[in-house]
Amino acid sequence: MVKIIKLDPIAEEMAVETRSNILSALLSKDLDVLKECGGRGMCATCHVYIKEGMEGLSDMNRRERRTLEVITTAKANSRLACQAQIMGEGVVVQLPAGMYINAIENVEALIGRRAQQDLLHPITGKVVVESGKLITRSIVTQLNETRFQVGQYLVRTKEA
Repeated sequence: MVKIIKLDPIAEEMAVETRSNILSALLSKDLDVLKECGGRGMCATCHVYIKEGMEGLSDMNRRERRTLEVITTAKANSRLACQAQIMGEGVVVQLPAGMYINAIENVEALIGRRAQQDLLHPITGKVVVESGKLITRSIVTQLNETRFQVGQYLVRTKEA
């Protein structure tokens, strides 16, 4: 059965199959959402906020809850798009404002340029470079180190 969800702030509605996750719906629209862990609920790069209709989603599992506890931008209405399955009508998903650094093909080429939109940290979702501000080498280096640390964490978690 098909359900209708709304995407904010782009004010778009879309039909999705019942029990499909929010991430697959967002990716079908070519939206800027990451999945560093491959949709296993471990990296928080698909973190979204649910503006309305939290009751129209599947219950939060232990892994999702643990992952959300780690990120600093999590709120009571936070969900991981890869884990939240759409069960009912009335779900309104608030997309993060800005672009995740990982979504940029060649970050090195941006050093010394001004960001055209807010650039978001791949794990925390916090703004690391505000729109109009200069992208520095130190920021890119810091983000690459973070990506390496996340990779190590995912390998350790997989082995456990």
